[in-house]
Amino acid sequence: MQQHDNDSFWGGIIKSMGLVFGDIGTSPIYTLTVIFAITKPTPDNIYGIVSLIFWTLVILVHLEYSILAMSLSRKGEGGTIVLKEILSRMLQPGKGLTLITLLSFLGVALLLGDGVITPAISILSAVEGMVLIPGLEATRQGVLILIAAIIAIGLFIFQDKGTDRVAKAFGPIMILWFASLTVSGVIGISSHPTILKALSPWYAVDFMLHHGIIGFFVLSEVILCATGGEALYADMGHLGRKPIRHAWYFVFVALVINYLGQGAYLLNNPQARNILFSMVKWEAPLLYIPFLILTITATVIASQALISGVFSIVYQGITTRILPLLKVDYTSTHLKSQIYIGSVNWLLLALVIMIMLVFQKSEHLAAAYGLAVTGTMTITGIMMVVIFSRTKKKWKVPLALFVTLMDILFLVSNLYKLPHGGYWSLILASVPLVTILVWTKGQRALYRALRPLDLDTFEMAYEQIYAKGKNIPGTGLFFVKEYSVVPPYVVHCIIRSNIIYERNVFISIVRTDEPFGLVSELKTGIATGLDVFEIHAGYMEHLDIQELLDANGIKEKVIFYGVEDISTPNLVWKLFASIKRNTPNFVQFNKLPTSRLQGVVTRVEM
Repeated sequence: MQQHDNDSFWGGIIKSMGLVFGDIGTSPIYTLTVIFAITKPTPDNIYGIVSLIFWTLVILVHLEYSILAMSLSRKGEGGTIVLKEILSRMLQPGKGLTLITLLSFLGVALLLGDGVITPAISILSAVEGMVLIPGLEATRQGVLILIAAIIAIGLFIFQDKGTDRVAKAFGPIMILWFASLTVSGVIGISSHPTILKALSPWYAVDFMLHHGIIGFFVLSEVILCATGGEALYADMGHLGRKPIRHAWYFVFVALVINYLGQGAYLLNNPQARNILFSMVKWEAPLLYIPFLILTITATVIASQALISGVFSIVYQGITTRILPLLKVDYTSTHLKSQIYIGSVNWLLLALVIMIMLVFQKSEHLAAAYGLAVTGTMTITGIMMVVIFSRTKKKWKVPLALFVTLMDILFLVSNLYKLPHGGYWSLILASVPLVTILVWTKGQRALYRALRPLDLDTFEMAYEQIYAKGKNIPGTGLFFVKEYSVVPPYVVHCIIRSNIIYERNVFISIVRTDEPFGLVSELKTGIATGLDVFEIHAGYMEHLDIQELLDANGIKEKVIFYGVEDISTPNLVWKLFASIKRNTPNFVQFNKLPTSRLQGVVTRVEM
């Protein structure tokens, strides 16, 4: 039994290494290289910046996510949407709840935008290490971009096959990656052990005090070391809190040792450019090419984890009705997290390649990187402060306030990037944000415009028609949002057109504010020949409606659903109508049998 527990302990750590820490784990490839491309590598600057990196990891990753955020969950799930759902129960409807909702929407949008930049900078920075291979020094940047684009295309083409089969290999590869970072870091430190002084916060403070506004702007590059830190919380539901925390300790040590090693190498070689690659080539020339291959593999794994994370965020958005329905495929029979959304996949690929072509080099890409990350961290910090202030854990409020202030400091420092490419973060985030705002507002406006009928009024007319006895043999299903209000298409079918079956069943699907949980209930005798089948499902649950119907003995002859034909002069509602027309409807999303489906069109003026 003990052996099993040990296996589980180490197995959880290995999986976490592969699925959670790819993004932050590949940050050493480019972080110091980017910083010292714009900052002179003097000894004082090296000590100060390495110290800033160390304390950024401590405060913005360890304290904010590992300690504070991961203490907040719903059935083991974490992320911005989870924080929103927690706060929705704490706050009364009003301006406060509206503000929190908008912040959560912005957080989701920034994370989705980050899903474009991360694969681009990770893969491109790894490929750029090829120029240190003898004979390849003169390789043109266009060739490097082409190679990076080919790797990205291969990665995205593979997505519809699912990552379940290769996920087990991710962990061991990333363990090898972190081991390589540790060993190279130790060798680097041994060449200049005084770099260990950078662990003192004094050097970080001294750097900021002596560099004024320039030092403040350097923070916008220092934050690159913490990108991917939000994955500790966002991926908590996939693997659990403990395995991720345990793995983080190993990752944290590996990262710190490597950054210290790079700092030591810079003290001896201030002219170095691709710092990590130059250091490894100096330490072990014969192992450089294997290390480069390992680096590219690690960036692919990091990108894969992020793509899967984007799919997960979009799915949460769909089921919580903040995003339109999209076609979802399930690539694993036993892992709920393994999904594939084709439209999102190909859009991501197009944007990743576009970003590579626009910025050309990884150090240029860094100008667009950081704003989304700091924005997400700030939103997380604000929401945590509000939550802790309303729980018994009020002692955590000062800590949450402290990390939020640090988040804001980094966020403000990143604003200077806006004219230098940082605006791309906002452009990329604006697409999902506008979609969310238009969709959520449009859904509410559409519901009001439809003017549903209350159940009691409907029942009076229904009973009269049913009593005539001209009912169609069999069972007819009608999808409704909630059975207490009857949508116009049902009224049109049953009341106006007298399409009434011997048995009529209203199906209501309610997504709860819990990530998981599935409860279904068949309520019979609501009216003569009228039943209600109610499904309460967590927003991460993958529903098989047909299976639930069969399990409850509902053998439908036909399934009716509403289709809205929207007519409007309003530009916002026109955009909403366009999104609605060009995305799957409810029955397509839930993969119901097409032979029994019957759409009923309702003309709506908005």
